[in-house]
Amino acid sequence: MRCAKTDGVKEITRAELEARSQQELVEIVLWLQAQVAELRARVEELTKPLPTSRNSSRPPSQDYKGGVSKRQRRRKRGAKAGHAKMERKLVERPDRIIPVPATECPCGADVRGEPLRAVLRRQLTELPEVKPVVIETQQHVVVCPGCGKEVRGQLPSGLEAGRVFGPRLAATVTYLQHQQHLSYERTQEALKELFGVELSEGGQACILERAGQAAQPPAAAIQAELRHAAVVGSDETSARVNGRNWWQWVFRSGTAVLHVVRPSRGEDVIAEVMGQAQVRVWVSDCWAPQLKAPARTHQLCLAHQLRNLQGLRERCPRLRWASHLQHLFRAAIHLSHRRGALSGRGFARRVLQLERQLARLLARPVRARAAQALVKRYRKHRAHLLVFLRDPTVPHHNNDCERALRSAVVHRKVSGGFRSAWGAHAYAALASVLDTAKARGQAAFPTLVALMGEAVLPFLAT
Repeated sequence: MRCAKTDGVKEITRAELEARSQQELVEIVLWLQAQVAELRARVEELTKPLPTSRNSSRPPSQDYKGGVSKRQRRRKRGAKAGHAKMERKLVERPDRIIPVPATECPCGADVRGEPLRAVLRRQLTELPEVKPVVIETQQHVVVCPGCGKEVRGQLPSGLEAGRVFGPRLAATVTYLQHQQHLSYERTQEALKELFGVELSEGGQACILERAGQAAQPPAAAIQAELRHAAVVGSDETSARVNGRNWWQWVFRSGTAVLHVVRPSRGEDVIAEVMGQAQVRVWVSDCWAPQLKAPARTHQLCLAHQLRNLQGLRERCPRLRWASHLQHLFRAAIHLSHRRGALSGRGFARRVLQLERQLARLLARPVRARAAQALVKRYRKHRAHLLVFLRDPTVPHHNNDCERALRSAVVHRKVSGGFRSAWGAHAYAALASVLDTAKARGQAAFPTLVALMGEAVLPFLAT
């Protein structure tokens, strides 16, 4: 009954089949049907499209990196058509100007003293040699003639006892490890070769611990500001703390970004962060704890939904429902971008048309088994799909939160995780301060310098 080349059972000839009884032929047909069903399931499994960043929530870093296609090899390199040329601007006040007068023509004539026709300006940028400066305090101790007690000189503010590293050095160590994701060893090497500073790994750990402690008060202020926001977005990603799986959460409003690292991925983290506050709109993916956040309404991230619908289209190419809903979401996003170009009545009329079209699509019967999960989701969260069209302050996506977590993912891959809970909490507090500064248009390094305490360089001028 089975093929001799595969399973070791000989093939049945026509004469042998004619000699079999009806019951034996029925058994053979049933066995063949089972084999066909098994092979069909195997073919469907092998031909099923792979999940990518285009058709699922899989990050782009996990996409398959194949060879360069012929189309990519033929693609023209360089800037796109219409791209404006960028040139380095000259500094208006250079630190040093070196005049280069013309003295002699190639023909041998002396041109000194001739009228000046033009000055060709060229500038060269260089970094000066960086060397560490050491400030030493010599605290005088005397004996009081009245009571006989020892009296010490009062240390000036900024040079207190116990302070070993200045704010700029501490900010540099924190910047290299936190923002540039360097390891302890590489940070130690960079400090020595770039700045001439020799610092042990224990010294780096002390700096990072103090930086995390200094970031706690501003992080608490960011949390308080977040509780008063009208629109909040949130997302989470995995984190490794002391060899165990934890979760790093991010909460973002217009100008506040809060990171927390907790051992839970549940709604208790949201309740801890938000307290008794209730926002107007919560923007997130369709993770159940996010949908239980304290908000009057929710906006589902349409970027996630478009990827999920793309994956459904690749699994079921003949399912027009997925392509129609995908087209509707894209039309809604395009309409939100044209809000300012339309009149109020025209925009409201177009929103009403989209909502009616969405209602018809969700009411349409869909028989494909692969689509049932999405059909159930969109029917359940019908009111949370197009909130951004009614409220211009609500984004249609949660990409800002995903971008805020991207640095944490890189840090996790480079470092392998946090060795202790205080390291995770310090990282989250620093990420809150620096991401909030970035959202407000401030640079990371000056923010870190201000966080590390009072400046000590002014003492060099005294």
